[in-house]
Amino acid sequence: MGNTELFSEQKKLKAPNGMAMLIINTLVILACIAGVIVGSEKGEAGSGLGIVLAVLCSLIGFIICPILYAGLKVLKPNEALVLTLFGKYHGTLEGAGFYFVNPFVSAVNPTKSTAAETAQKQKQRTDKSEKTDTAGGKAVSLKVMTLNNDRQKVNDKLGNPIEIGVVVIWRVVNAAKAVFNVDNYIEFLSIQADSSLRNIVRIYPYDIWNEDESSDELSLRGSSQEVALKLKQELQTKVEDAGLEIVETRITHLAYSPEIAAAMLQRQQASAIIDARKLIVEGAVGMVQMALTKLSENDIVELDDERKAQMVSNLLVVLCGNKEAQPIVNSGSIY
Repeated sequence: MGNTELFSEQKKLKAPNGMAMLIINTLVILACIAGVIVGSEKGEAGSGLGIVLAVLCSLIGFIICPILYAGLKVLKPNEALVLTLFGKYHGTLEGAGFYFVNPFVSAVNPTKSTAAETAQKQKQRTDKSEKTDTAGGKAVSLKVMTLNNDRQKVNDKLGNPIEIGVVVIWRVVNAAKAVFNVDNYIEFLSIQADSSLRNIVRIYPYDIWNEDESSDELSLRGSSQEVALKLKQELQTKVEDAGLEIVETRITHLAYSPEIAAAMLQRQQASAIIDARKLIVEGAVGMVQMALTKLSENDIVELDDERKAQMVSNLLVVLCGNKEAQPIVNSGSIY
């Protein structure tokens, strides 16, 4: 934020009921119309008081009362109006209802542009997503909203380029901060989300290949919930001054970049084959040991060391081979 003075306190307005003001103001206008008619008739009769009455009723009924209608505001649930009076912060109006405020106040919402500004932005933008508030008019939405930025290409801890995408669930908790502290709080959140994502991804590897040495280390693929929590905490610290609350962050897409995806797939396949072979060999050694032990305990056959080695070799070939072994029946002596 630099040396810019940040807005910190929010003033909540307690506005009167707008329906009562609407009825009273309408009745006053009708009374003024009647006063103008009566005053005009007396003025034509030569009464100076009638002329004064007609002028006064015209001033009140056709100038002052219509201005008061500008102070009527309607708010839907989970919406807020940040109001300024002659350039100064006047207060924040929250809560669904029909209210009457100072008719000279104006609502402020930097995410809502005029028609000309919107047309100019559409010409300048390369993408079709326009980051605006969903509330009507100049109101600030207090609903829980979702921000889904484009996927990013980032290098992980090991320098491997990966593609990652996240979704941020957020809401406005201080409408005055969101309006006055940043230019556009939705675009601000989008930029900070991209920046925080890059910072978090760079401190974790995509995957852990050697689990024995790095069993306690987090990875993007294996510890997505922990990484998302770290992202939420860092992003919250960056958007605190904008009056935003990060409800949750989730990783929606995670993959190697196309230029290294094929090589990494081969690496994963090789690692899976090695793990499978290791399991097969461990099982085969156990089965051979069990076979030799059973033959020795039951005195089925006595084998010298050379025959045991040959038997072990044959059994390992049969148990560890990729294809089924073809049996050969020995009808003679084994010696």
